[in-house]
Amino acid sequence: MTSKLFTPLQIGALTLSHRVVMAPLTRMRASRGDNAPTALNADYYGQRATTGGLIIAEASPVAPTGHGAPATPGCYSDAQVEGWKLVTKAVHAKGGFIFLQLWHVGRISHSSLQPGAAAPVAPSAIAAAGSGLTATFELAPFQIPRALETAEIPAIVAAYAQAARNAIAAGFDGVEVHGANGYLLEQFLQSRSNTRTDGYGGGIENRARLMLEVTRAVVDAVGAARTGIRLSPYGRANDSGEADPMPLYSYVVAELDTLGLAYLHLIEPRASGAGQREVDHQDVPSAAELFRPLWRGPLIAAGNFTADSAEACVAAGHADAIAFGRFFISNPDLPERIRRHAAFTPYDRKTFYGGDAAGYTDYPAMAPAAAR
Repeated sequence: MTSKLFTPLQIGALTLSHRVVMAPLTRMRASRGDNAPTALNADYYGQRATTGGLIIAEASPVAPTGHGAPATPGCYSDAQVEGWKLVTKAVHAKGGFIFLQLWHVGRISHSSLQPGAAAPVAPSAIAAAGSGLTATFELAPFQIPRALETAEIPAIVAAYAQAARNAIAAGFDGVEVHGANGYLLEQFLQSRSNTRTDGYGGGIENRARLMLEVTRAVVDAVGAARTGIRLSPYGRANDSGEADPMPLYSYVVAELDTLGLAYLHLIEPRASGAGQREVDHQDVPSAAELFRPLWRGPLIAAGNFTADSAEACVAAGHADAIAFGRFFISNPDLPERIRRHAAFTPYDRKTFYGGDAAGYTDYPAMAPAAAR
């Protein structure tokens, strides 16, 4: 019986040869100072590229104010575009496809990471609970952000559109709007972080306005076939969460569905916050099952999948592809391991963020399969 994971899938204008996607993973290994990708980053992504496979590269800030951790590669300067060209060339040399995730962290930042050591920006002056990294990789409590003025919001939208154009100029096959995990777009979306009284606050339609404006601007910049979006409807990461997510996210998904995007990428609630610690939230719904009926295009699901559960999810029609994150870190040949029913190499969480090649490009691939 043919594995559904290893059948073709159309994503925008691309035909994937298999449905095992590499999820966007922040690794904090860009060059210091200009936050540009380097040859080391190109080596990492090139190792994980497969013929006809899709990689969604790590979240890339669309503006200097969008950084929430040190050494995260941006997509707003000439140096960053040149750095990303190394990455896309390495992936395309292996016959793979690669999208770039567009990011603005909003309040999930620290003044040491902001231009002029200013306060981070957000929809409202409400600090997130918890701590994050400073520019020197130290932990510090999240600060009270500055609420964006209404007149500043068009510049945020324009920054996403320009970053999308920059990504295509760097050789990416498309971009993914990061609307998940408690960052700026989700901060506007959710009532716990948005108490605005202008056209971007209040009811669901107003709170969703920025996310939809950004997505439409990106579509206008690079085309719907090159645009995906990631959401975490029942997520808890970075002090996010809506008391009743279904009305809010049903509206958002239905509006996004009209745009003809390349895909919708949903984080399963059981894995929310997995970047910071091992989690497996219980008694939570399946985002893919809930929102599949509202979405006509390709749907990618992510979050604590195994090879068997990934196959079952796609076979049942709940999702069209499955994104793996942490196990792609420690298994550069993850699709082949799944195809061959091979064991996964465990990952080392201590080397996830910052550092050099250790825990980044030194995980070995399996030996080639013997010819039959």
